[in-house]
Amino acid sequence: MPDSITQLLRGLRAAAKKALGVESVITVPGPVWPRAIPRKPKAQTRHHSIMKLIPEIQAAHGEIQTLRRTIHAHPELRYEETATADLVARTLESWGIETHRGLGKTGVVGVLKRGNGARSIGLRADMDALPIQELNSFDHRSKNDGKMHACGHDGHTAMLLGAARHLVKHGEFDGTIVFIFQPAEEGGAGAQAMIDDGLFAKFPVDAVFGIHNWPGMPAGHFGVTEGPIMASSNEFHIEIKGVGSHAALPHNGRDPVFTAVQIANGLQSIITRNKKPLDTAVLSITQIHAGDAVNVVPNNAWIAGTVRTFTTETLDLIEARMRKIAESTAAAYDCSVDIRFHRNYPPTINSSEEARFAATVMKEIVGADKVDDAVEPTMGAEDFSFMLLAKPGCYAFLGNGDGGHRDSGHGAGPCMLHNASYDFNDELLPIGSTYWVRLAQRFLAQGK
Repeated sequence: MPDSITQLLRGLRAAAKKALGVESVITVPGPVWPRAIPRKPKAQTRHHSIMKLIPEIQAAHGEIQTLRRTIHAHPELRYEETATADLVARTLESWGIETHRGLGKTGVVGVLKRGNGARSIGLRADMDALPIQELNSFDHRSKNDGKMHACGHDGHTAMLLGAARHLVKHGEFDGTIVFIFQPAEEGGAGAQAMIDDGLFAKFPVDAVFGIHNWPGMPAGHFGVTEGPIMASSNEFHIEIKGVGSHAALPHNGRDPVFTAVQIANGLQSIITRNKKPLDTAVLSITQIHAGDAVNVVPNNAWIAGTVRTFTTETLDLIEARMRKIAESTAAAYDCSVDIRFHRNYPPTINSSEEARFAATVMKEIVGADKVDDAVEPTMGAEDFSFMLLAKPGCYAFLGNGDGGHRDSGHGAGPCMLHNASYDFNDELLPIGSTYWVRLAQRFLAQGK
């Protein structure tokens, strides 16, 4: 073959390899068409985590699921959790766990000691339901009209009971575990009520931990972060006092409705013009009430809403500006205001050491690929924040999935928190119980 043709073929081969991303090309007689031999793909190792659940906890799944569904079927509102608390207490007592009733009115505390270890850990679950009419029709639906476990507190209680069962029957640890079954998380500040009743004075702990199921997060995945994980919850009520008049003669009065609208618009400027752009906050006006007749300017109008922040400094700024804007705007229209600002729940702020520790335990159980250890905080609120003001600790999320787990007969709505079609995912029960057991064992072992 003439050198010129050989050089031409070599050039074509090189160009083909470069263009096609192949190791070699084969030439055949006739027209010169390169045929590609694909490179062997590099071996790709895809990490599939094997969930390391405790076999005895898995074996008890049916028993714990029955407890969960019993609690779901008999929901009780804040500070009314008498039957739920009695079920929890009797169950703990049947397993031989030291049990205390009546902290924070309807709260229950179980204490389990082993060995001579000085360290102690608190594990907390909430028990109360919501004033929602359940739309599900499956067998374990609510039997109490207008009340529903729409936030998964039935599941939280069952997961902690599952952990207590295992720890008393099979658990190896050295120290003290305090099981905290809390009432009235939904707006009742049950955590603070238990603290006021001597929770940590009577049952001292070195750290306290809590968890919440999280719809939308893949089932069995965990989310945790250092620092703020949930916002503070605060509410405001502003009464605008004017002078009523005939609607056709507004100049004879002082219009509180017009003034309320101006105040509502002005309050939004706090977020856009007074707060630092990097400081997260939400100010939502959710109620405006005034008047009864279309031809009457009323004497009064009312505005109400919520404020959410992650820091006290930002909250202080918002409250101060709110008062100034409302008072000065009302004065501009010859009205006056009465402002009530309630700081309900502080932000839930995880201590760094405990958050990192919890993430390590989570990864041991479900694998690092199923743990978001820098999960995005939420503007929702949680009264576990009071416990974290009193003790170091960590609050975390456990994915509840997308709703595909629900039994037939569920409502048409989404499986989201505070929705009438929600149901806790029972597949999480052994995961949550395993987490509590391993967390307690690892934490107590740190002191050795």
